[in-house]
Amino acid sequence: MSNTATVTPTELTAGTWTIDPVHSTVGFAVRHLMVSKVRGSFDTFTGAIEIAEDGTPSVEATIDVKSITTNNAQRDEHIRSADFFDAEQFPTATFKSTSVEADGDDYKLTGDFTLKGVTKPVTMDMEFNGVNPGMGQGPVAGFEARTVLNRKDFGIDIDMPLETGGSVVGDKITIVLEIEAGQAQA
Repeated sequence: MSNTATVTPTELTAGTWTIDPVHSTVGFAVRHLMVSKVRGSFDTFTGAIEIAEDGTPSVEATIDVKSITTNNAQRDEHIRSADFFDAEQFPTATFKSTSVEADGDDYKLTGDFTLKGVTKPVTMDMEFNGVNPGMGQGPVAGFEARTVLNRKDFGIDIDMPLETGGSVVGDKITIVLEIEAGQAQA
């Protein structure tokens, strides 16, 4: 994990902070028919935040794209198909950080995001929500992050035009992460 990270919140102690999928959400929203948004999430994902002894942070995460849910089984199957994720050939999306920089009271988390076999640099606006002593299993940290991706940058270039103009699915996808990570006690 090579990083050019410059900052980390001081409350995060050195070690591995593992993302708790039970208390975290990997969600998204995309325009539908150009007038509303379809929201969804992924049920299966893993990840960790590694804080080096010098305080340098790094983040790695993996999403099982087959675990997508938009509360519509037919739409979910279409999104898993070659038209969108091609989940049979590319079953996971991954993120590996390259830097974390202060941005006022918040942070910019930058890294390489891979989806459908395409890797692009992505920067997320990240808010650190603090650390709690936890409930007997070690400290727990909270984060929220957001970014907007263009689906066509990742080879999801299906066009579904409407007869009246516009398209069924927008190009911009808003990704919203609500993450709780715990640090196991030695």
